[in-house]
Amino acid sequence: MDAGITAINERVREGSAFAYRLREEIATVVVGQRYLVDRLLIGLLANGHVLLEGVPGLAKTLSVKSLAQALQASFRRIQFTPDLLPADLIGTLVYSPRDGTFTTKRGPIFAQIVLADEINRAPAKVQSALLEAMQERQVTIGEETHPLPEPFLVLATQNPIEQEGTYPLPEAQVDRFMLKLRITYPSREEERQILDRMATTAPPHEIRPVVSTADVLAARMLVDQVYVDDKIKEYIVDLVLATRDPKAFALDLGPLIEYGASPRATLALALAARAHAFLAGRGYVTPQDVKSIAPDVLRHRIVPSYEAEAEDVDADELVQRVLDGVPVP
Repeated sequence: MDAGITAINERVREGSAFAYRLREEIATVVVGQRYLVDRLLIGLLANGHVLLEGVPGLAKTLSVKSLAQALQASFRRIQFTPDLLPADLIGTLVYSPRDGTFTTKRGPIFAQIVLADEINRAPAKVQSALLEAMQERQVTIGEETHPLPEPFLVLATQNPIEQEGTYPLPEAQVDRFMLKLRITYPSREEERQILDRMATTAPPHEIRPVVSTADVLAARMLVDQVYVDDKIKEYIVDLVLATRDPKAFALDLGPLIEYGASPRATLALALAARAHAFLAGRGYVTPQDVKSIAPDVLRHRIVPSYEAEAEDVDADELVQRVLDGVPVP
């Protein structure tokens, strides 16, 4: 087994080298935001969609666009608005009166990286159309089903402060996102770098393609080979079960959690931990990989109760209490 892990470790070290080139190229445009860029890469490597939450102006859109350019991936940005229709997203059938036939006009969802900007501004019909694309990685137009390109990644943004005219995302759709990121303000030093670099009327630096989508698909095969010890698997299961039955782990969180995480969280946590280890150039998962990625995997899958809201305890704090209370192997 040790020889096998050593071999995997060597392959991962070589195969993960492209991540450094990606980070360096994106950093030529995006100042700071290392957490955001790394989590976007984890979503890409683990084949999981990412929900970005943060106030306007934090380079969310710029980071996603820069990632697509550095990957040579097809990219579409969809501005979600209350009057958006499902056909505006997935496409529609167009009738030709000349020969009496229908032809399929594909929508912007047919891209490898799709940025759903302000996703919570679209009505339920559009959300349900996006749900099929995210989960099944296919789209139905009329009677025909069309597969989406590989890799296919939905990166959605939402504004946490302006709620007027928004539609809360259904729990079923929120659960389809592997990660939910909370994007914060840059540090003083980063803010000064942004000022020096961006306070100009000239167009921003052009991102060079440094990696191909074929490299990403090959890297995913390596991510699947990253070794996860049985003790780490037990730890992942314990973390998820602790959100459903805190008493079993001697955690006093029962009245604060309305609903815990689903089995989809267990799968997402294991996959994301593998991708986290891969980005670090390791062929095996450590407990720290799990703890680092757990808040992003679990924060949108735990529903705080009214008691928690009354005590001003949010999902992030609940996840942190679970991480502090469950024994680490």
